[in-house]
Amino acid sequence: MAKLYFYYSAMNAGKSTVLLQSAYNYQERGMETLLFTPSIDKRFGVNKVGSRIGLAADAVAFDADFDLYAYTQKALAHNPKIRCVLLDEAQFIKKDHVLQLTRIVDELDIPVLTYGLRSDFRGEPFEGSQYLLILADNLVEIKTICHCGKKAIMNARVDEHGKMINTGAQVAIDGSAHYVSMCRKHFNHSKSDHAFDDSNPTATEPRLA
Repeated sequence: MAKLYFYYSAMNAGKSTVLLQSAYNYQERGMETLLFTPSIDKRFGVNKVGSRIGLAADAVAFDADFDLYAYTQKALAHNPKIRCVLLDEAQFIKKDHVLQLTRIVDELDIPVLTYGLRSDFRGEPFEGSQYLLILADNLVEIKTICHCGKKAIMNARVDEHGKMINTGAQVAIDGSAHYVSMCRKHFNHSKSDHAFDDSNPTATEPRLA
């Protein structure tokens, strides 16, 4: 029975790498996949899902008005070998997209694997993640660590001096902003004093995974 999965983590946990590995596992067994990525994310090129370790694959880029269910239904009619739908950067999708993904699972009986962040640099939920947390059949955490060694669950935005930024647009992935994965304790501490010690050798500059 098909299910909707939400794989979530803080920055730099390798979400896109896991997505690409999952797609490869299907393809290795003779089953084809359908990959989606929000069109807002062009870091690895147009119509591409890419990872920090150099892996990449073709994907269908979509915007706010795109119907994921309708596209998948048509794709299946042309290619019945499609056995899985995978969606990267799921935090950027809308509530309607999440509902469309549930229809892919429930009506087309195709498993859907989504990968994304739970919260933004302010500690507030993204719309897509919020509804995936509510509607997904399976929630899977992909772990990464804070500079202190504890599990990182928060995403801090910092400036070029390592100072934490608490205001600004929710989405900034054009290279103008840098992010650091933190545990809750250090996120709250840095949020109060706006400082982050980026001289720590384990605190590397992150990107969206």
